[in-house]
This record gives sequence, C-alpha cells and structure tokens, in this order.
Amino acid sequence: MSQPSVGGTSAVGASASASASGSSASVSGASGSSASVADDELLTGEAVALDVRPASFLLRSASGAIDFAAYVLPLIGAIWVFSAVVASGVAFDPALTQALSIALVIAFLVIAPIVVEFASGGRSLGRLVIGARIVRDDGGSIALRHSIIRGLLGFVEIFATFGGLAFVTSLLNSRSKRLGDLLAGTYSQHERVPAPRPFSVGVPAELALWAQTADVAKLPDRLSRRLVAFLTQASRMTPATRARLAHELAAETSPFVSPLPNVHPETFLVGVAALRRDREYRALMIERERLSRVDPVLRGLPNGFPDR
Repeated sequence: MSQPSVGGTSAVGASASASASGSSASVSGASGSSASVADDELLTGEAVALDVRPASFLLRSASGAIDFAAYVLPLIGAIWVFSAVVASGVAFDPALTQALSIALVIAFLVIAPIVVEFASGGRSLGRLVIGARIVRDDGGSIALRHSIIRGLLGFVEIFATFGGLAFVTSLLNSRSKRLGDLLAGTYSQHERVPAPRPFSVGVPAELALWAQTADVAKLPDRLSRRLVAFLTQASRMTPATRARLAHELAAETSPFVSPLPNVHPETFLVGVAALRRDREYRALMIERERLSRVDPVLRGLPNGFPDR
C-alpha cells in the first residue's frame, strides 16, 4: 500500500526536510520549549505531570484589591460604631478603649482572613471572583499553619503597606507569590478554565489512506491541546495569522508523526488531531466494554453468600 510522499513542495514536507537538514532548528526549538515547560510542570509522587496554572500577577492584584476592601471596609464601619458609642457618653477607660481598638484591627485584618481561608479550603472573596485557590507548592490543600503564616505576614505586606510589599514581591516571582506564600510554601492556583470547544471534524478525505497506518501516539498532550485550540479558533483569525500559526504548529508536530503526508499544513493538523481523537475514543470504548464484562464479577457476592 503506497503512502503519501514526504517530499514535494508542501509546507509540511518543507518543514520536515528543513528540520532534518542544517541545524534542525524546528525540532530543537520544539524540544527546547517542551523542556522549559517540563521544568515548570507539577509532578505527583507517581511522576504524573499535572496541568495546573498559577494565577497571573494581574489576577492576584485584582483578588488582593477585592480582599482588601472586603476586610478594611467592615473594620472602618466597626470603628465608626465604636467611636459613636464612646462619643455618646459611655465611660470607657482609656487603656480599655485602646485595647478594644487594637482587638478590632486584629480581628478584622488578621484573624478573619485566616479563618476564611482555612474554612474555605484556600479561597476568599477575591479568589472566588477570579476563580483561584491557595494550594501548597506540591498542589495539595493547605493546612491551618499555612493560613496562619499567610495571615500574619499578610497584615504587614497587604494592610500595613496598602499592598505595596505584596505587589513588588508578586511582580518579581514567576508564580506571582507574595512574601507569605514564599514562607508558607504556597501559591495561588487558577482553577477557572474556559469551557472546551467541541472538535467534530473528521479526517480529511485526502488523508484517509494515510490514517490507516499513521502513528500519532507520540504527540505530547500539551501540543495536542494546542492543535485543537488552533483548529477551533482558526475561522476567526486573519488569513496571514492563520497561515503562520498553521506552519509553526505543523513544524512542531512533524517530529511526532510518521509518516508525513504531502498536504497543506492546516490539512495535516486536522488529520493529526482527528486521528488522535478517534483512536483515543476507540481505546476508551474498548476499556469501558471490558470493564462492563468483569463488573458483575467484581461487584458480585461469593457463591452462597446472602445479599443483605
């Protein structure tokens, strides 16, 4: 059975041949980018990479501003009520008045953030708005000690300096960590992701013969998601941007596909994405069918054991 030629004048063939000759710029660039991504990946104890994203600097700044208002405004209201009570003629010892004022500040700016963060599992009003959560550096949920460290330092770097210290620290950190995060070993994880767009395109007709024997199993998951994102948004791009991104993604995808078809780069990307999706779907269906066959045995009771 003959396969489509790798050579020719197509962009995919040209990209593959250019990568094979000279200095292998596209392949080395792809491997270099994947290596840099791997350095930032979060690995579990089973060496499984988790695709999690830290909240950006702008999102953390917005979250901090919302939390600042959420705690400072009620404190101002409480101080105003306390001052009105004192001004009404109620006799308070000066030392008691000062102690109550300090207690109000500590309650609203230290204890309240700690309690809210620990009780909500790393959330707050600001983080709820931006869709983020405070987690440990290994991705696990925080404990009380993490909230205490963050709350004590948060009083200094957020409320005492009006967010100036937290702003500078987050700006200089790759994960937008503030000083409390650095000492507690935590960071803000962005959990809100856009809804996935359906990708219902099939393998192009000119690639039907190629799809019977093509190998796309080595395609990295991150690159596969980039292909689907490009193909679902390509119709809204300008022709120049669409062609440029198609050539770049085809050059990155070529080292992981064998054999290479002699087609247009975007057609090549559609075929790779559709073929990978169809094969993964078939594998999942086969696995589900096998599990359904053994499910009665796994869930069934031993012979003669009463069903209570």
